[in-house]
Amino acid sequence: MDDQDFDGSLDGSSGHSSAGKHKIMSPCAAGGPAAADPTGDGLCSAKRKRKEAQTRHIAALILARGGSKGIPLKNIKMLAGVPLIGWVLRAAVDSGVFDSVWVSTDHDEIEKVAKAWGAKVHRRSPEVSKDSTSSLETIQEFARMQPDITVFCNIQATSPCLHPHHLKAAVEMITKKGYESVFSVVRRHHFRWEEVKGGEGTSTKPLNLDPARRPRRQDWPGELCENGSFYFATRELVEKGLLQGGKLAYFEMLPEYSVDIDVDIDWPVAEQRVLRYGYFGADKLDAVKLLFCNVSGCLTDGQSYLSATGEEIVSVNGRDVAGVRMLKKEEVEVIFLSSSDDPIPKALADKLSRKMNCKIRQGVQDKQAEVKKIVDARHLMWKEVAYLGSDEPDVDCLSLSGVSGVPQDAPTVALNAAKYICRSPAGRGALREFAEYILLLKKKERSKLEQDRIGRDNF
Repeated sequence: MDDQDFDGSLDGSSGHSSAGKHKIMSPCAAGGPAAADPTGDGLCSAKRKRKEAQTRHIAALILARGGSKGIPLKNIKMLAGVPLIGWVLRAAVDSGVFDSVWVSTDHDEIEKVAKAWGAKVHRRSPEVSKDSTSSLETIQEFARMQPDITVFCNIQATSPCLHPHHLKAAVEMITKKGYESVFSVVRRHHFRWEEVKGGEGTSTKPLNLDPARRPRRQDWPGELCENGSFYFATRELVEKGLLQGGKLAYFEMLPEYSVDIDVDIDWPVAEQRVLRYGYFGADKLDAVKLLFCNVSGCLTDGQSYLSATGEEIVSVNGRDVAGVRMLKKEEVEVIFLSSSDDPIPKALADKLSRKMNCKIRQGVQDKQAEVKKIVDARHLMWKEVAYLGSDEPDVDCLSLSGVSGVPQDAPTVALNAAKYICRSPAGRGALREFAEYILLLKKKERSKLEQDRIGRDNF
């Protein structure tokens, strides 16, 4: 089992502790010197809670071991153009509820990806990097190294449909309702049967139903099952060897957000789910009005050919041409950039411009300065810009743009700076794929706005 899998158990079946159902009165309100100051430190309950809030440090921790047995380096494998771990890191960082966000790993490449997505890195020891190591043992080592952290949130990298609002609501259960542990669940309506040992091999008996009175789905609330997205626990519980205990509660997530990737066959299903239900960032992604794209290394594969007459020739994929047309149909302007380090002849640039029906900026020396000049002239903001780059000179633009991407065969420095990594290589459909990605984001945002409008109109 990889260390994304939780190893603990839960007493009881309700998911909520009975303590969560009782109203707790403030000692100050209850009256009496002993009640008002039960610890003798001169502070009443309300003041003590404020003091605890001031010293509380809530940290997100994603466990990402390099030695996954099911899928090699699963945690940084691309899922819908983003490293798997990037989906949960983006949600954790954008939630704004964590004082720090960490990745615990033993692998150099995972460390690089984690830092690129805004996390701090804990290099775990070899003792907690074994196949037999439990998640709890790794968290306990991290807790010993970070004594200031008071609440830990173990977020599983294999839950790419996690959103910031899930984490915000769960944190409030800790900070405002006084729970010591909160974990995510999904409601399932599965009839379960137990295998009878010592029988004929297929003998069984029901676990959660009466076969003579099979309930309809709408008449049965179902069962709460851990979906593995996150586990909050206080330091006291972690030090006792628990991730679930004390005053505990569940946080229910809808089935569409409950995606957990364990084996390679899950990948295509998860990719479709995350494209529909994943969290793509805080910016309104329907705002893209302008795409910049490199000629060499994006539109083309970077190679040029000479004819018998000495004419320079490049290859352009028909799918990429169609992708540009799709963007223009949605009123997204497309501008191609040709670097001064890799220029193309003017005659060839003119032919490409006519074929693509787009402008080509020739001899660009400083890409960020050139792009900023164009963006400012159109009175746009960076979040309204998409950028498809291919190498180190594109890094600044990739980082600043609202939506950025690189072909599958781009060098590492560009891969780490991009928000989307194409499955297709340069000159082989990468531009078409990135265009489809931009249009998908715009469609998702329009759908969200329409749902919000419908919701407001109903009240």
